[in-house]
Amino acid sequence: MKSYKIYLIRHGMTEANEQGKYLGQQDTPLSPSGLRHLLDMKEAFDYPVVSPYAPLFAAPLSRCRQTLSVLYPDRPILDVAGLNECSLGEWEGKTVSELKSEPGFAEWVSGQNGAIPGGEDAETFQARVSEAFEALVTGLMRSGQTEAIVCASGGVLMLLMSKYAFPRGSMAEWATDSACGYEVRVTPELWMREPMVEAVTLIPWNKEEDSDHE
Repeated sequence: MKSYKIYLIRHGMTEANEQGKYLGQQDTPLSPSGLRHLLDMKEAFDYPVVSPYAPLFAAPLSRCRQTLSVLYPDRPILDVAGLNECSLGEWEGKTVSELKSEPGFAEWVSGQNGAIPGGEDAETFQARVSEAFEALVTGLMRSGQTEAIVCASGGVLMLLMSKYAFPRGSMAEWATDSACGYEVRVTPELWMREPMVEAVTLIPWNKEEDSDHE
């Protein structure tokens, strides 16, 4: 039975990540320490090796494109606007301590669709990301390629895994560290009945696990 593998990778660390700030759609590159960490991860672990024709997709943010450029140098990267992080409006660049007294923040953190001043509501964010991912899967199945790599923010990956992956889990349960992510498998027969993917494993892999992923 033919299936497709999609590797979802969270971008490397930025200064905002290191300072505990919400980044949203601010276009911030990897920090110097984030770049070093990414290079160390690439040296210490194995990231997926894919065909030179397999597409590499990124949210249209420097930190996502830079992450893929480090892990997969000299490969073309396709921006997918719909996979951008949630726009946080007036909350961009602020920490939890700065926002905890803001109206709607507690509801938003708990997943209750609290209002973000000048930002994107949860329903709009979820619909946008879902539409982009489903179009990506459909395009992959039509292309003849059986693998793809996607680099996006942690919030986008958590949304995708909580909505599409089985075994099921909440968004919080799918949180992942910078430069890490998930291998998921798409089976066309299942996808056509109900858009779902199988969560196969965490990535990157330990070196001693090479033989399992050749």
